[in-house]
Amino acid sequence: MRQSDDVRKSVSEFYRQEIAAPVSACCGGGSIPKGVAAKIAGYSREELSALPPDAVVNSFGCGNPLAFSEVREGDVVLDLGSGAGIDILLAGKKVGPTGRVIGIDMTNEMIAKARENIAAAGLSHVEVRKGIIEELPVESASVDWVISNCVINLSPEKHRVFAEIARVLKPGGRMLVSDIVAQDLPQWVHDNAVLYGSCVGGAISEDEYVAGLRQAGLAEVEVRERLIYDSPQIKSVIESEIPQASSCCGGPFDQSRAQRASSCCDGQFNQSTAQQLADVLTGKVWSAKIFARKP
Repeated sequence: MRQSDDVRKSVSEFYRQEIAAPVSACCGGGSIPKGVAAKIAGYSREELSALPPDAVVNSFGCGNPLAFSEVREGDVVLDLGSGAGIDILLAGKKVGPTGRVIGIDMTNEMIAKARENIAAAGLSHVEVRKGIIEELPVESASVDWVISNCVINLSPEKHRVFAEIARVLKPGGRMLVSDIVAQDLPQWVHDNAVLYGSCVGGAISEDEYVAGLRQAGLAEVEVRERLIYDSPQIKSVIESEIPQASSCCGGPFDQSRAQRASSCCDGQFNQSTAQQLADVLTGKVWSAKIFARKP
């Protein structure tokens, strides 16, 4: 468990720094505005305009897990890794005051930001609880829908997450998550803490994802949608979500150095290496919308 706890601490620190940054940049160079993720993740302009701006600009997701879902008024929705609250706010509008939405996050700064956004939206039936997605602070068989947006890939113990999803869903309850999956990534990508925090290094293959959900006892598991990222999209995500890749202090791209990179201004990443990283990842990383049902 110690290694898994270390990964969670690293991820939490990564997003603590992200939420605190006014823009995704470092070292005084050119900056990339936060909020890029929301704009390429499948949210409509109408959805985003109806939310507190802070929830949108601090979105780090890879899709819109509520798009095409059948969430209805009165449902109970659980969001794994709710972040600043973009998806729990949208879910709150869907379920209405007779429903309930619960967000789970492990980072104090994210929880505080989400609670501010919930208050700004005036949604009293939406709440955020502190916890880890491998051990959800939620009663068994108590939710109609589990959603998640680019978070399960960050877990070092995905089998536990899949088991928890099966536990908390009511019989007949459904899961629809947007997440990053990857195929044939070099090992140094998996080992890099910065790329792990950016939702790439911890990604598993689509086949592993589907198999894990089935092993947890879920049925009707299917991939409903895919967005295979091209090089410009990957570069945008790298520059917007990895401070170390946005405007740091130079040094040519090198795989062994990239593997060790974990802090800004150490010469490991710069703007040109963001493109080189994108070239390595193009065709191997995509966003998938994955559905499952509890029998």
